This record gives sequence, structure tokens and C-alpha cells, in this order.
Amino acid sequence: MTSRPETPLLDHVDVPADLRKLRPEQLRQLSDEVRADMIDAVSQTGGHLGAGLGVVELSVALHYIFNTPEDRLIWDVGHQAYPHKILTGRREQMRTIRQGGGISGFTKRSESEYDPFGAAHSSTSISSALGFAVANKLSGNPGKGIAVIGDGAMSAGMAYEAMNNAQQAGNRLIVILNDNDMSIAPPVGGLSAYLARAVSSSEYLGLRSLAKRVTKKLHRRVHSAAAKAEEYARGMATGGTLFEELGFYYVGPIDGHNLDHLIPVLENVRDSEQGPILVHVVTKKGHGYAPAEASADKYHGVTKFDVISGEMAPKTKGPPSYQNVFGETLAKLAETDGRICAITAAMPSGTGVDKFAKAHPDRAFDVGIAEQHGVTFAAGLAAQGMRPFAAIYSTFLQRAYDQVVHDVCIQNLPVRFAIDRAGLVGADGATHAGSFDLTYLATLPNMIVMSPADEAELVHMTYTAAEYDDGPIAFRYPRGNGTGIDLPDTPIRLEIGKGRVVREGNKVAILSLGTRLHEAMKAADELDAKGLSTTVADLRFVKPLDEQLIRRLATTHDIVVTVEEAAIGGLGAHVLTLASDTGLLDAGLKIRTMRLPDVFQDHDDPAKQYREAELDAEAIVKKVLEALRHNDLGVERGVRA
Repeated sequence: MTSRPETPLLDHVDVPADLRKLRPEQLRQLSDEVRADMIDAVSQTGGHLGAGLGVVELSVALHYIFNTPEDRLIWDVGHQAYPHKILTGRREQMRTIRQGGGISGFTKRSESEYDPFGAAHSSTSISSALGFAVANKLSGNPGKGIAVIGDGAMSAGMAYEAMNNAQQAGNRLIVILNDNDMSIAPPVGGLSAYLARAVSSSEYLGLRSLAKRVTKKLHRRVHSAAAKAEEYARGMATGGTLFEELGFYYVGPIDGHNLDHLIPVLENVRDSEQGPILVHVVTKKGHGYAPAEASADKYHGVTKFDVISGEMAPKTKGPPSYQNVFGETLAKLAETDGRICAITAAMPSGTGVDKFAKAHPDRAFDVGIAEQHGVTFAAGLAAQGMRPFAAIYSTFLQRAYDQVVHDVCIQNLPVRFAIDRAGLVGADGATHAGSFDLTYLATLPNMIVMSPADEAELVHMTYTAAEYDDGPIAFRYPRGNGTGIDLPDTPIRLEIGKGRVVREGNKVAILSLGTRLHEAMKAADELDAKGLSTTVADLRFVKPLDEQLIRRLATTHDIVVTVEEAAIGGLGAHVLTLASDTGLLDAGLKIRTMRLPDVFQDHDDPAKQYREAELDAEAIVKKVLEALRHNDLGVERGVRA
């Protein structure tokens, strides 16, 4: 363990008001101290590091120049907001970040008044900042809405939709484009820094305003031509024509790590009567920490690590992750099927599509943070005879629901949805939990929905989806590693809508969907020990249900319990509907459904989350015993003969 870094300036900065008491020449040292403190904190907890390292100076400059929290500073996605958290009263809590009971890894309204808008999904900052800006304009409040967007978030259409609508905010809206992957304009240097200061200065803006007034007095065509000439001349010099066309006054690019450049530009922007304004800031992800700068992913997401060497704690060897099982299986299937394609939305390594892309680069497509486009693109591929797999996190597929309905299901196109991060996801918390996919997919006509109990079943379902050409099909699987079961050498094509019995009994029937099967088997052991012979079925499909299997178990057991790692509206709801429609409930059958609770669960260790959700073996046993009204001795009361 290394000792905590010395931070004499930062020790006196608890909130931005303290920061604004410093002299400009002290800000460089403060930035260095924030960076050192953040590295030390994340080394102990893990989390997102690279994005935050890239915006240390920008965070300091924004809080120094703007009157936060009255000026609403909104960080897109939120994982770049670690320096912001340090500067806004949460420095000591940083060593609890993403831990149970600790602060969130993203911005969160309930956590601080300096987090005016929660963000963990991408590309929402400009829309929300526009809302704050217009609200202030309408109510006469002086505050501005400031959106910091970057790290790929500008690849999403929502950002441009907001910009296209932004003119009504006037000078109350400021967008900071944190360009940390590649510069949109030519490399920054002394000339571009000078241009940025010049075009944001009050003198230039005053002359521009005067010129507009003069040309408006002239013929309309003269005014229009002059405006275009000025706009394109400035666009050619600075690279901002696109943003000008969307109605923004463009300033930049400027070096986001040079406070001598940042401070005067932000001062000019703050005091400008022009608006809305976009400031193009070029930063380097991982900046200021050599191991991050040298890493291919700039230490985007890290486990605990040694600050001096940058070496991360070794990962314990264990079963392969579900995402890698999917990616490797799909790559192998594509060796003999040239129609198989893979689409991901800025998450190639997170979904296993990187494995596929390495083997079949011409058939792998990363569409950026554009899930809507990705789904409809997949629909087009399917309509032309390809076999596309849209590999998207459950929480992000929510963003493309209309495309799933309208472009895929109504047209009955065979798009295969490989849905990663289903269920609870641990440290990323409620914003990334895959709680709702069963509900929002299993209601759709033409859709087939599967969920594997383990990694071997995932192999079979990937193959089944590849071979299914009669319409859309989805399979959802969790984050993390599998169970350790041997993977099949040859995948099996599963019969659509057919489950399997993995344990036979005659008193209690547990209908499991997905990876809670292991907990269901443990619960069956405990129930058997109490004299309650238990059947466990892995249904595999929530749509269509295996009606024959469910009816058989329902009519030969005293109680049926459904178990799923999803919100209300999934397996349990469909089984209850089946029981109602077929008269099983009239026969006195006891049915209990177990699912995720109707709350957004905070980040924590996944095992703790499932225990809190009452979806572990202990909770299953408790549910059965309560339903059968057992006393402490385990003697049954009122159980059907």
C-alpha cells in the first residue's frame, strides 16, 4: 500500500466556492493534486479512471469560472465526473465509490446538489442542459445549462436532435465537446488556441453583432451572403462548420489540459451575449498517469491496482465469461455460415463481438452509441437474407424499443438479439441493470425469448438463434463468469418453446428461467431434506412457454414457484396468464412468482443484490414454506392430497 498523496491546496477545497478563492496561477497545482487523489482513490476501489483523468483540468476550470451549482453543470454518461465529485464535497467518499453503501460511479441527483441530472446512459447531457437553460430563461433566473459531452457520446443521434432544437435557449446553453478520442479539427497548437480566444472575445463578438445589424439594413440576399461568408471563413479556420449549421456559435479547438487556454476562453463564453455556444476542447483519455496513457483502453475501467506500477490485481482464473462464450461461439458458427453478421453499439469487448470481429472483420459492425440505428440496420441485413446478431446490453436495448417493435417484429424479420448484462449487474447499479428485457420483449408478437441457465446452454441458444429464420429471436444472459460446466463440442438446436426437467419430485415444482437455476437446485436440496420432494425445471423459453410441461407439473404438484432474474411482467406473469386461461387456478393450484422487486436497486456486490432481491436459495425455500403454511417442525397444513 502506498501512502495517500500530499494535497495541500485540495485539502482546503471542499466545494467550488472554495476553489474560486484561489489565484489562477494556483490552478495547475490544484489539478495535479486532484489527479493524484483520484488515482489513489480508484486504485483502492476500481472503477472508471481514464475518462476522469482526461478532464481534470476541464473540471477545475469549469467550477472556477462558472457559478455552480446555480449554473447547472451536466456531465454526459457520468463516468468522466470523478474529478467533479472530488471538487463538490465528496472527496472522502470517493474511496467508497461503486461499493455497497457508497457513492455512485455516475452522477446522481439524490447524491449532491452539484449533480443536477443523473447520467449513466450516453448522450443525454445536451437535451437536459437545454431544459435547464430554457427553464431559467423563462423564469428569469441567471443560471446557465452547461453540458460536457464526449467519449463517443456525440455518435448518438439524440445529441444532434438536442442541438437542432437548442437555439431557443440563447446564451443560457453552453456545450463543451470533450473530444478525447480524435480531434475533429486539425491538431491543436498555438494558432488554434489564439483563434479560440479571438473568436470568443467580447471585441470579436461585438464586431460580429455590429456586422449583423448593418447587413440586416441592406438587402436580404446581401445579409444572407455576408453571414454565410463569415460563418464558413470561421469554419474553415477552426473546424466548426457542422455545429454552426446546427445553430451553435463554435469556439475551438483548444487544449483541454492547458489552463492558460481554458480559463480565458471559458470567461469569454460565460460573459457572451451570443448563444448557444459550443466549445471544442481536445483532451487525452488517461492524461497525466503514465500506465493509463500507455494502455490501449487508457484504463477506461479498472480493478484495484498499484499506483506506482499501474499493475492491476490479477484476475482469479475461473469459468469463461458469458460474453466471451457468446463471441467465440458466434465466430465459430460463422466459419461455415457466411450469412452470420454481428452488430454492436460501441461495446465490442463488452459483448464479445471483439472475438467475432477478429475472426470475421468484414462481418462485424460497431455502429457507435446508436442502438436505434443498430437495430434497424440489423433489420435491413435480415431483410436481404443475412443472419444478423444484434449484441446489445439489456439496459441499452431499451433505447431501441420502437425499432424492435416497428422495424423488426411487425415485419417478422429474423434479427437475433444477443442481450448481455441481463439481471443485476453489481457495481454499475440501477442504471445498467438488465431488469426489464423479459417484460418488454415477451409481450411482442412474433418474438421468441430464451434465457440460458449456464454457459453450455448459451452455446446451444446461440446456435438455435443462428438457425432460426422464421422471425425475431432473443436470448438474454448475465454479466460475469459462467458456472464452470463443460462447453459442448457440437451445439444442439433446441426445440422452440420446450424446456427440460433437471430434477424430478412430486410435491413442489420450481420453474426456473435463466441462471437462477443453481439457486433453485440448492433450494430443492433443502426442501427435500424437509420432506418436500421437489421438481426443478429449466424452462429455457419465456415465449413461447412450454405449456405441456407446465400443465403436467401444475397438475401433479401441490405448489408451483417461478423464479426469474427480471422485473414483473416476465415469466411469472406469463405462467399466471396460462394458468388463468386454462383453468388451472380453478383447481386450487398454488402458484407463487419470484422476480426482481419493484425498486431500482443500488450498486453492490451481485450476490448481495440477489439476496436483497430475495432470489437466492434461502428465499426460494422461504417462499415455498410460507405457501404451504408449514410450522417450525415442517408439518404440512392444508396441503392437497
